[in-house]
Amino acid sequence: MNHSPVAALPAWRAKLALYLDLIRWNRPAGWLLLLWPTLSALWLAAGGWPGWQLLLVFTLGTILMRSAGCCINDVADRDFDRHVKRTAQRPITSGRISTREALLVGAGLALLAFGLVLTTNAITIALSVPALLVAMLYPYAKRHIAMPQAVLGVAFGFGIPMAYAAIQGQVPWQAWALLLGKLFWVLAYDTEYAMVDRDDDLRIGMKTSAITLGRWDVAAVMAFYLLHLGLWAWLLWPWIGGPVLGLAFAAALAQVVWHYGMIRERTREGCFRAFRLNHWLGLTLFLGVAGSYALN
Repeated sequence: MNHSPVAALPAWRAKLALYLDLIRWNRPAGWLLLLWPTLSALWLAAGGWPGWQLLLVFTLGTILMRSAGCCINDVADRDFDRHVKRTAQRPITSGRISTREALLVGAGLALLAFGLVLTTNAITIALSVPALLVAMLYPYAKRHIAMPQAVLGVAFGFGIPMAYAAIQGQVPWQAWALLLGKLFWVLAYDTEYAMVDRDDDLRIGMKTSAITLGRWDVAAVMAFYLLHLGLWAWLLWPWIGGPVLGLAFAAALAQVVWHYGMIRERTREGCFRAFRLNHWLGLTLFLGVAGSYALN
């Protein structure tokens, strides 16, 4: 007899628990990594407080699209995940949710997110299409591209130009430059993530930045962090440079040093912990941006 907590629940609650597991509801670090740079872009585009409507649209939209992305990713990786210790018990891989069911959940979440985008303007709606396409492409990039984390970086950064479009009705070059800076951050933290599964990924033939970089992985992660912070500092300082922003970047640099301590031995535990704590770096920079506008 199965006495697992999920099996003991009523049928609808057990199904809901599986859906929440599918979208990683109990692991908010994933959507926080997308949210903080997007909110920073909202504040920068608006020159301060962007208003409740856009704040809610982009916050809820970020959560919904990250959840939909989990469904797409797990469907695409279902045959690989069963060979990786960390992912073998995911709902699709373990057979507790069917592929069709997961795709329907993902499609429903994406439609809800699109409904939110429809409350903005035409250029933001137009940008949501390539944003979705790149997000759908990422799981398959891991089969063919040596650094698939770069594709993820573009997917995770699309909230930045969309934020500018929603507020200004255009996407200035600074928004694309901020996206490039965000891409370097994604390369940093997702390489840490890939370092956790490197042995399993080598065995099953998956391509990741951790495998491509080899013994230069730790040095590359540090370089990616510094490129991210350097590019964002260069872009932000002319607009809102001052003690608050300076303190935020100093705190972010301190976190990069902290991350080096966690990943330098390349242990699974240390690398996974570093990945999970990355959202604090994004929060730090957002507080620097929002705080600078609040004081000015």
